Amino acid sequence: MGEKGIAYSLVRENPWDYRDEFLHMNPAARTPVMLDEARGLTLADSVAICEYLEETNEKTPLISGSAAYRAEIRRLVAWFDQQFYGDVTAPLLHERMKKRIVNRQPPDSSVLREAMRLANGHLDYIDYLIDHRAWMAGATMSLADMAAAAQISVADYLGGIDWSGHEQAKAWYSMFKSRPSFRPLLSERMEGVTPPPYYELVDF
Repeated sequence: MGEKGIAYSLVRENPWDYRDEFLHMNPAARTPVMLDEARGLTLADSVAICEYLEETNEKTPLISGSAAYRAEIRRLVAWFDQQFYGDVTAPLLHERMKKRIVNRQPPDSSVLREAMRLANGHLDYIDYLIDHRAWMAGATMSLADMAAAAQISVADYLGGIDWSGHEQAKAWYSMFKSRPSFRPLLSERMEGVTPPPYYELVDF
């Protein structure tokens, strides 16, 4: 929405609270949910929301180019939203946030180590992509870059990313962190969890 110049405000929601009001908006009890009160519209799921915004706002196309290029963008969006999330983001969130806040339990160090190991493999893949392309999917910035940056920012916040040996991925992420649309998100803070000192820094 920031890239497309659409005004928005963020509302924090803990999916594990299972609030009736939120379940009415999305029975799956998952974020994100977009509420457009002026249009009486409620959309759930990041892909559905992004595709809707892409189809209804022509500014800064994020799924563009040939059919093959658009397919590659969607493939990478799915990769980061599903594979990266399942391997890295979800276990980090569960161990370092949900267990602490909801269950009042310490994190399982073996789960954290495995998530960080898998994160290293994903960074290897990003290194490979950026070695061969200007952006994640090809010559232009796309929704694939946004999906990747969104997952990486959460994992990085939770201390699950070791950037050593991943100069290509680090340079790409540094460039993405400098974008005006992304800067405000880096100032957001999770309840009871402090990010690494370098988290907001463009040059880190």
